[in-house]
Amino acid sequence: MTQKPQRVQNDAMTAREMTADEAISHLRPTDSLGFGLITATPTALFEALSRRTDWENLTICGGLSVGNYGVFMHPNVHYKCQFFGGADRTYKANGANVEFIPSFFRHYGLMMPRLGIRNMVLMGSMPDENGNVSASLYNGATLGECLAAGRDPNRLLIVECSPHYPRTLPLDGHMNTINVKDIDIIVYSDNKPAALANPDPTPEEVAIANFASRYIKDGATLQTGIGAVPNAVAIKLAEGDGGDYGIHSEMFTDGLMKLMQQGKVTNQRKAINRGKSVITFAAGSAEMYEYLHENEDIGVAPVTYTNDPHVINQNSNMVCINSALEVDLLGQLAAESIGLRQFSGVGGHQDFIEGTSLSLEHVSLVCLLSTTTVKGELKSRITPTMTTNSAVTSPRQLAGVIVTEFGAVDLRAKSVRERAELLSTIAHPNFRDELMASAKKMG
Repeated sequence: MTQKPQRVQNDAMTAREMTADEAISHLRPTDSLGFGLITATPTALFEALSRRTDWENLTICGGLSVGNYGVFMHPNVHYKCQFFGGADRTYKANGANVEFIPSFFRHYGLMMPRLGIRNMVLMGSMPDENGNVSASLYNGATLGECLAAGRDPNRLLIVECSPHYPRTLPLDGHMNTINVKDIDIIVYSDNKPAALANPDPTPEEVAIANFASRYIKDGATLQTGIGAVPNAVAIKLAEGDGGDYGIHSEMFTDGLMKLMQQGKVTNQRKAINRGKSVITFAAGSAEMYEYLHENEDIGVAPVTYTNDPHVINQNSNMVCINSALEVDLLGQLAAESIGLRQFSGVGGHQDFIEGTSLSLEHVSLVCLLSTTTVKGELKSRITPTMTTNSAVTSPRQLAGVIVTEFGAVDLRAKSVRERAELLSTIAHPNFRDELMASAKKMG
């Protein structure tokens, strides 16, 4: 996939080439900076940010950063985070000034102007022969704001380009590139995108995948969210007898790649974007990044399109496969926090659950392990009521099919009493009597 560098001309109408340190020197001691999620993290630029120490009041807006960067621990740096990942939780735990902003993924682009973000950074491919830099693994919600920053003389757009980042192709009618004429500064690096581990599914995850797959018909259009369990479901489908699937997913994963490699994805039964797998970002293995490079079967669109519930509803037999941290007996779903501890973010969780709720032919699968261990104590993820101070990511009226390693229950059109009784049956056996007693009280 390594791309031949296309050096840009250094004149008034094109980007200036600089080292990462030179580029970051153009930020003021009191300033602001926006970036995208996960594979959009510009490694060389964040390393340069960390080498600079004269920050007086720097606000950084983004989330799910990949890596370990000292800039976030600087006492005068304020991190407005829209989605926590492992690194972000670690910064917070170690005393960094990290504040969580609750927001839909498709609203992230609106956060930048609301916070008055002046500088934008983008991680992209090498420029092509026409000077176009592909947004590569992350279109997300910031491409439009990057373009606005590049065209505004009072703002700054810095793009890090690496030959190891694939050129991904836009979905028809959408944009996935920025031309060097709209970039202020280009930094060339040899950094590779972060490759995420894909461990083999556990027996419990395999059991969940088996139950979930029963709700997925041939020709269904699929979305898989972040996490091991949704990926395990995709792998199960890749190994199964079904097929003729379509893909409309905010995230592209190794599981979806395997589905495509096995010939299980044709996108021919889709009502919209027929013939194309539609995504907005990708995170996974190095093999998957290679697979995405100039792949004409995959169309990248902004999250404002992929995650629009009304667009999601237009797909045929849409099945969304997401995870959760906790579900209570009412069907309320907590997918981002337990108590006051912020674990991840809203992302597209509710968008896809809402989109699939708008038609009888669609289905939302929320898959979770029945238990977790906290300080050596086994606890049920199915609870009588939400853990105190936990945020409800998706409300009870949107609950569809809930899946654990002990079974699957469909909560649609079920009363409060029926929901409580059904959820009790797929809890871990150690907790069923307690939950059933709570269910009777609710009845």
